[in-house]
Amino acid sequence: MRKGFVYILKCANGNFYTGSTIDLNRRLHQHQTGNGANYTRKHRPVALVYHQEFPTIQEAFRREKQIQGWSHAKKQALIDGDFDRLKSLSRSRSGKK
Repeated sequence: MRKGFVYILKCANGNFYTGSTIDLNRRLHQHQTGNGANYTRKHRPVALVYHQEFPTIQEAFRREKQIQGWSHAKKQALIDGDFDRLKSLSRSRSGKK
């Protein structure tokens, strides 16, 4: 099995784009040159602000889908490595975990 990566790009419009790949450098180059996802093609340039390696691409893909469901603030906390803020943003609105 090939390792995988989940990554977050910050687009020119300030939004985050989350993806997964088996070749992080190649995929980043694709996004930068307009040959990546349609969204990043329209919002270049992009900057890699976070990445995490996984033993398999399947695990990276699962993490990608999880992060895609997060708010901008929660993604920013992950990028910043602010795990206390990440934890507080993970709580439901009722205060329960």
